[in-house]
Amino acid sequence: MFKTVLFPVDQSREAREAADVVVNVVQKYGSRLVVLSVVEEPTADSPDADVMSSLDTVAQLLETAKSLFAGQGIPAETLERQGKPAFTICDVADEIGADLIVMGCRGLGLTDEGATDSVTTRVINLSPCPVLVVP
Repeated sequence: MFKTVLFPVDQSREAREAADVVVNVVQKYGSRLVVLSVVEEPTADSPDADVMSSLDTVAQLLETAKSLFAGQGIPAETLERQGKPAFTICDVADEIGADLIVMGCRGLGLTDEGATDSVTTRVINLSPCPVLVVP
């Protein structure tokens, strides 16, 4: 059913918790797993070097994720892309033919003001495939 699963990661607690769900889905369906990390470009609103804008941090995050899945007997491909997270996640899902995106929800979109700004909400609205959001 889910031949290819895309798992976008960052350094959040929610992403780490979503990893358990990814393990279950990939093992159950024998899916190909692609782990993605998006390097965010600094903007005028946030000119400081954000944690996810550091290439070294992102590379280390992907290696850690790959090791975590390898420990569960799951081979994982890793991709690093640069851009706006929601758009990049959806572009990669389309590019790799993902059947499912599994991602954590940081809970940033719980208010009306934050709902439209949430990466998760944007991915849900733009995704070419189903999105499983892990709270």
